[in-house]
Amino acid sequence: MQKIFPHLTYAGAIPFVFSALCLVIGVTQLPLLGPVEQVLSVYALVISTFLTGVHWGQHLHINEDRWGVILPILSNALAVLLWIGFLTLSFNMLVAMFIAAFILLLVIDHRMYRADLISRHYFRTRIIVSSIVIASLIISGIFS
Repeated sequence: MQKIFPHLTYAGAIPFVFSALCLVIGVTQLPLLGPVEQVLSVYALVISTFLTGVHWGQHLHINEDRWGVILPILSNALAVLLWIGFLTLSFNMLVAMFIAAFILLLVIDHRMYRADLISRHYFRTRIIVSSIVIASLIISGIFS
């Protein structure tokens, strides 16, 4: 059976790309959804905290002491920091925070891949989609 996670992961990047394109062409308001900056900020918060939740879930299946301690602490701390940043930062600072968070989450996945805790296919998908997301966030920050 083919795994569905790559398809869902790529689909998850669509709102980032769409928001960036909206800002590039000068669309600042989306019908029914509101300001593009707000839509993007909320979605980035959802996805980044979802990824911290993935790390939380991965720690439950790891029998290695180091990762079993690091992942739950780091995932919780990052989720709370993202939430606080969302509540307090300006849009451009928030974009910078999300870029840093997606890079950090990818670094964690890289280390987990090197420790043979996640598959090559999963890690490769994460690299590609995270690159798309980070590029979209950079573009959004420039054109906001």
